[in-house]
Amino acid sequence: MKPVKFSTIVFTMLVGLVFQLYPWSNSGIIIRPDFLLVIMIYWLLQAPYHCNIGWVWFAGLLVDLSTGSLLGQHALTFAVTAFLGLIYQRRLVLFNRWQLYLYVIFLFGVQRALILLLKLFAGGEIPDWTYGLPVISDLILWQFMIIWFGELTRPKKL
Repeated sequence: MKPVKFSTIVFTMLVGLVFQLYPWSNSGIIIRPDFLLVIMIYWLLQAPYHCNIGWVWFAGLLVDLSTGSLLGQHALTFAVTAFLGLIYQRRLVLFNRWQLYLYVIFLFGVQRALILLLKLFAGGEIPDWTYGLPVISDLILWQFMIIWFGELTRPKKL
């Protein structure tokens, strides 16, 4: 496993923020993945010595500030998702591909459920069935992250 440069993480975080802010059409917004969350969770699991819960919380705060949503909403959900991701971080290298996909779907589903819960507490309406579709596009983006940057691998012994 090649060590990851911190500049690579920052660059992908900025690219994820740009894609997060890209204006989507009406039908595209329904399936838009949460780019920054996928990127931050990937780096949190791949390189926890460079990317920690604080960085993920900061990324969520950037999403809140840039999209005009309830301040702290994405920061809280990103941090909770990152914490749940870190619980099994050392065991993930022992998971096969399908177990890892199920775990990642669980993480992204928890994030969507927390966003929904916070919106309902703020007086929002219950969304329709399409609210969960970004979880599928998050998983597709996760697959592209694995193709571009590599599998989550165990460090080699010297």
